[in-house]
Amino acid sequence: MKVILLDNVKGVGKKDEIINANDGYARNFLIPKKLAVEANNSNLAKLKSKQDSNAFKKEEERKKAIEIKEKLSNITLKISVKAGEKGKIFGGVTSKEISEKLKADYKIDLDKKKIDLKETIKMTGAFNVDLKLFEGVTGKIKLNIVGE
Repeated sequence: MKVILLDNVKGVGKKDEIINANDGYARNFLIPKKLAVEANNSNLAKLKSKQDSNAFKKEEERKKAIEIKEKLSNITLKISVKAGEKGKIFGGVTSKEISEKLKADYKIDLDKKKIDLKETIKMTGAFNVDLKLFEGVTGKIKLNIVGE
């Protein structure tokens, strides 16, 4: 019997996957526990429309990420911090601070998790920071840390 899985089932398949299951297993376990539905025409049509919707959303997110990448390539973000002699910063500059500064200065809302800092910046100077904007879309931002 062909069924569409509604949830991930260990050893069977992943959500929204069409599988061939034994009739008894499908009727007595998968369907009553709402882990699957029978793969009839209406359920297949619902699955197709759901997949099309997800693909459209993903494409929109990718376009938005490319647009943000283009904006960020022209920006040099300047962050003023308290620093001691020889440019050593008290504390450090984190991805959270970079994200907040982008939002305040350029109205670009970028999640701090997308900013790929290997470690906290602890010196003044110019840095290039990698950004993971979307699957396959990466960007760079120029960062200028100046001491007060």
